[in-house]
Amino acid sequence: MTSQTERPDLQTATTVPGPRTRPPVLPPVLRPVLRPVISRVASERGRTALLSLLCFAACFAIGLQQWTSVQLGGFDLGIFDQGVRGYAHFGLPLSTVKSVHHEFPPGFSILGDHFSPVLALLAPLYWIWNDPRSLLLGQALLFATGVPLIRRITAIAFAAAAEPARRRAKDLAALAYGLGWPLLVASRVGFHEVAFAVPLTLLMLERSMARRYGVAALAAVLICCTKEDLGLMVGAYGLALILRSRRVADLRGLRLGIGMLVGGPLASMVAIQWLIPAMGGQRGYYWNYQELGANAGDALSHVLRDPWLLVQGSFNETLKPLLVLWLFGTLLLLPLRSLTVLAALPLLVERILSTNPNHWSIARHYDSFVWPILLTASIEVLGRLYAQERHRKLAQRLGVATAAITVALAVPLGLYYLAVPSYWKAKPTEAAMLRAAKLIPNGATVEADNQVVPRLTARTHVVLVDQTPRGMDYVLIRPDERAFPFATSQEQAARVQLLLAHGYQQIWSQDGVVLLHRVGSEPIPGAALPGPGSTPIQDVVPPDVGHNLFRG
Repeated sequence: MTSQTERPDLQTATTVPGPRTRPPVLPPVLRPVLRPVISRVASERGRTALLSLLCFAACFAIGLQQWTSVQLGGFDLGIFDQGVRGYAHFGLPLSTVKSVHHEFPPGFSILGDHFSPVLALLAPLYWIWNDPRSLLLGQALLFATGVPLIRRITAIAFAAAAEPARRRAKDLAALAYGLGWPLLVASRVGFHEVAFAVPLTLLMLERSMARRYGVAALAAVLICCTKEDLGLMVGAYGLALILRSRRVADLRGLRLGIGMLVGGPLASMVAIQWLIPAMGGQRGYYWNYQELGANAGDALSHVLRDPWLLVQGSFNETLKPLLVLWLFGTLLLLPLRSLTVLAALPLLVERILSTNPNHWSIARHYDSFVWPILLTASIEVLGRLYAQERHRKLAQRLGVATAAITVALAVPLGLYYLAVPSYWKAKPTEAAMLRAAKLIPNGATVEADNQVVPRLTARTHVVLVDQTPRGMDYVLIRPDERAFPFATSQEQAARVQLLLAHGYQQIWSQDGVVLLHRVGSEPIPGAALPGPGSTPIQDVVPPDVGHNLFRG
């Protein structure tokens, strides 16, 4: 028998008849024109298309706004732009912005940074529109593909509900997903691998719920090709699938769950230990758990001897428990009553135990990785409650409240900025950088400020201007305002003076932005480019970063 603590069987669920919906009353003159339109919009496909368009429009508009106001920099949009452009030219995804700044040896590709071969699927976009904004377009489209998936997930969870109730649940779930603050925040910070992780995770969850395990397995494989640590998420969901399948004697589901539980972590290990180093990366480069140990083996040994280390690592910073309370509290703690939430645990543990403050805020894209999991878990719980007549009103109220909270949070965390004209304009300094960039000839070698790097990736050989001089033809820098990765603006001002004293000439200056051109060949003190023996380095996070839940 199917346990009511999980999901109802689709083939045996009974549909409760509901009240008939009255057609809208239209003025006689407008009836011939509006009735076909309303009919199409009111249909299942019409509502799905409308809500998908809403999700796409919101995410793409936010991305374009950040581009227009020059808020998207070389880290990370410029890196992905160079990498996907490499795929578009049938080569490796090389990125000088990443490799030179972090001192990776020649031959490094972004596959040596994060193992994300799925990004090659975006290459055709560059054949149509050779511009970094094509990545923002692609990400918005991928997010929007999640709308029909979340509607199908809701239809499965509410299979026992009457059609009107099921329709309302699907609409609310799609609205909450499409305007979910994690997707809007991810759109504000540019493009990342999460563009693929969101719809692929939804596809894996939906196909597993529908017991279409072949496609679910394919989605799991693609997730493992999206980012190296996502194999841990696949493995955790495999455990949830095992527990569910045992309850209903679903042998195929049990087999897939075992495959995910073993294959997901194995895929992560292979990617981290062998594939990333083979692409020029370094083992343990992103190890941010020094409080537990120097590496994974060391940390495991310490934790086995003293499990209290995990508790200490989870509460040693105020933002860590606040992050967990925010993620679950804004969904009224509903995900905690579903086994699906197990899939989110590895991703949350990664962030909570990390010593990198960037992982503790909601102002970056990391919450988008867990958003489809937590929302699906919430929908499953609401569907189970609704199936019990005594809890039906409670389920309705909780569903409406959850959707209302999610959409309300979308306003200050994304939608509000779209309505303010000043947020669509570049500040004087950023506008000056755009003017300076136009003075740099095509094909030149350039060291550029982080914020203007994406404007130069398509037509120059650009690297990030950082603490090490690189000896390029042009240097575009702002000496009066601190910019990533410098610790202070004084460092930038000192760089300008160093270059002027060693073969560079100032050819343009405006609104705190300086453009230098190399006219001499004399050596520059400290200048260097990564060589075959280069040792990769990481940036030191400034002390004022990562200590506010809502600001990065």
